[in-house]
Amino acid sequence: MTRISRSLALAAATAAGLSMTLTTAPSAVAVTGSPAPECVEYFQSWRYTDVHNGCGDTVSVTVAYTDGQWAPCRVIEPGDWATFSGYGTSGNYVTGLRTCDPALVTAGGA
Repeated sequence: MTRISRSLALAAATAAGLSMTLTTAPSAVAVTGSPAPECVEYFQSWRYTDVHNGCGDTVSVTVAYTDGQWAPCRVIEPGDWATFSGYGTSGNYVTGLRTCDPALVTAGGA
């Protein structure tokens, strides 16, 4: 019985920690670093924003929008593409790309 109780306590503590991480990650990712390197380009439309890493190094970027819309931090290998949400039909446009901390990306968010 003692082993089951300890296992349940460990599982509950792990679940509580994961819950806190998922709750705090979006606001933490919203705090971004410097502008992305010029070799990282974006192509926006109302539905999608496609980002291409034309650099020789891996980059971690997020998209900044005029209305402050949240965007995930994505790690993009050299030559690869990532797709983000577009600006929608209400005139919310992309203002640029910002570097971000990939350690704050939650599972399934990249």
